[in-house]
Amino acid sequence: MSEEAEGVRLQKVLANAGVASRRVSEQLIVEGRVRVNGQVVTELGSRIDPENDLVDVDGTAVQLDAGKRYVMLNKPTGVISSMKDDRGRTDLRAFTTDWEERLFNVGRLDYDTSGLLVLTNDGELAQVLAHPSFGVTKVYIAKVEGTVTPQTIATLTRGIELEDGPIAADKARLLDTSGGSSLVELTLHSGRNRIVRRMMAAVGHPVVELVRRQFGPLHLGTLPVGRARELTKVERGALLTLSRRGSDAEASADPSGEAPPSREKPENS
Repeated sequence: MSEEAEGVRLQKVLANAGVASRRVSEQLIVEGRVRVNGQVVTELGSRIDPENDLVDVDGTAVQLDAGKRYVMLNKPTGVISSMKDDRGRTDLRAFTTDWEERLFNVGRLDYDTSGLLVLTNDGELAQVLAHPSFGVTKVYIAKVEGTVTPQTIATLTRGIELEDGPIAADKARLLDTSGGSSLVELTLHSGRNRIVRRMMAAVGHPVVELVRRQFGPLHLGTLPVGRARELTKVERGALLTLSRRGSDAEASADPSGEAPPSREKPENS
């Protein structure tokens, strides 16, 4: 029987995935730092199916499918968060020409909002991370009208009432006030439609400019506006780990494995 028919040795899979050399991978296995489908594996002769089994090392997911692409885009304003717009507006296809794979966006950003958007051909990951019930943490910087006070910051974290229910920022921080405007950093896990703009308007400070700086474990860093790049190995591992936790949570909540229904619209900050 061929190796493919009976599975591939775990240390070879780890080496092929770029985790470490074959010898170091063997050491990781022996030390009990490798799990397959959530179970620690310490036997060096263990074989797995790379197409179906899930592997993590020290709790961080390992990407085994080399055909999956994970891309970070710093979306400019004036771009629709779609791969095709029937109204002729600039869409995300303009930023995916470097990749042969058909990529699509995880969640969305408003037409007038810039910042971090994930593009991928991993449908399962996209479905989990974009679902409102999962609540990926996002960090935004908003330039708003007027001088924001510490009392307003406290109100944002304490919670306010909107037309579709109460909402509170996980964190809120005043970064600057000058020239009749303020910079506010908001951390949220809500996926509700245009939530940052609606929150700031509700406390009397309409948004002038809005940038998403962080999505889950991913940080925009110094990526220029309008540029896209593939995630690093560390970033891919962090994103896959987050996605798998979401999948596990869904499976625990619903034995059918289906995402729970939600009345929330897709995220459109």
